[in-house]
Amino acid sequence: MYKVKTFGTDMKVFRVHEELEALDERVNRFFAERPQARLLGVSDMPVTDDSGATIGMLRVVAYEE
Repeated sequence: MYKVKTFGTDMKVFRVHEELEALDERVNRFFAERPQARLLGVSDMPVTDDSGATIGMLRVVAYEE
């Protein structure tokens, strides 16, 4: 069965690198807990405020279980 999972994180000034590493870790842990899952695709999308400043990141993964 095909499934989609969305992960999100806030982006704070001067902490972006740490937050992206934490997001990577959450996604990796998700798949480590599901060894039968087969990753099909990954997409990242920034979340912006009214001024266009990036305030977060969404990562969507498609997988087969």
